[in-house]
Amino acid sequence: MQTQQALSEVRLPAMDDEASGKVHLGDLLTRRALTSIRGETVPIPDADRLVHLQFRRYAGCPVCNVHLRSIALRHGELSSAGIREVVVFHSKAETMLEHQRQLPFAAIADPGKRLYAEFGVGKMSALAALNPRSWRAAFYALTHSPSLRGATGKGEEHMGLPAEFLVRPDGRVIAAKYGKFADDHWSVDEILALAAG
Repeated sequence: MQTQQALSEVRLPAMDDEASGKVHLGDLLTRRALTSIRGETVPIPDADRLVHLQFRRYAGCPVCNVHLRSIALRHGELSSAGIREVVVFHSKAETMLEHQRQLPFAAIADPGKRLYAEFGVGKMSALAALNPRSWRAAFYALTHSPSLRGATGKGEEHMGLPAEFLVRPDGRVIAAKYGKFADDHWSVDEILALAAG
């Protein structure tokens, strides 16, 4: 499969914090081409613009999909600012097509979590899952989601955490965030401010 072939080419340089495998500010990413759920080739980094690379939880995650809807609504602003949106889920492409097909930006399936491992994207601890912020985020998402189809994410890991990176055309990471809760992510305003800075 083309997606799996592209994922096998992902390599990152040695990190200072090799135990965590996390990507840090200033790290240089190796160029690679991934394949979206719609069959598009997605270069990371992109030679012409910044890439906002997001790692989300499972495809039917209401918290993730409410957040992605906020990004989709302002996608024109992000594009005008020279930012290419790319989102990765640890779900199969078939499942993602049910939930992310309408996104105006690239969505990547990584069911084997190979990219997640390469970028050091982790899981939520039991303590974080019990935190009131996690419950508030879930309640908000469940009451504001346009569709709860797939919210249970049968057979998929529910304890994942988000992570996101802003990558220059030369592959340099200029911003990185590892979320501590399901809704711990940059807003569109924060993404635009980081890109402008």
